[in-house]
Amino acid sequence: MSERSLTLYTGEHCHLCEQARQLIYQVITGSDWRLREVNIDRDAQLRERYGSIIPVVSTTAGVEKGWPFTAGQLKRMLSGQ
Repeated sequence: MSERSLTLYTGEHCHLCEQARQLIYQVITGSDWRLREVNIDRDAQLRERYGSIIPVVSTTAGVEKGWPFTAGQLKRMLSGQ
């Protein structure tokens, strides 16, 4: 099975990001999906793009979903990849 990755765009001191991270791990545990976190505070372009909407989860195909999202929504995102 090949490994697939999700990207979670986060920021410093973001309690919603922690909630999103926990939910994502609940959905991907036991699968071939892996989570990669990117802190937008370290990149001006990412801050511009995601600054007011983090957390945002993104697939390698570029499908994105901003918070709030549910386990069901994540599963539908992943099933389309």
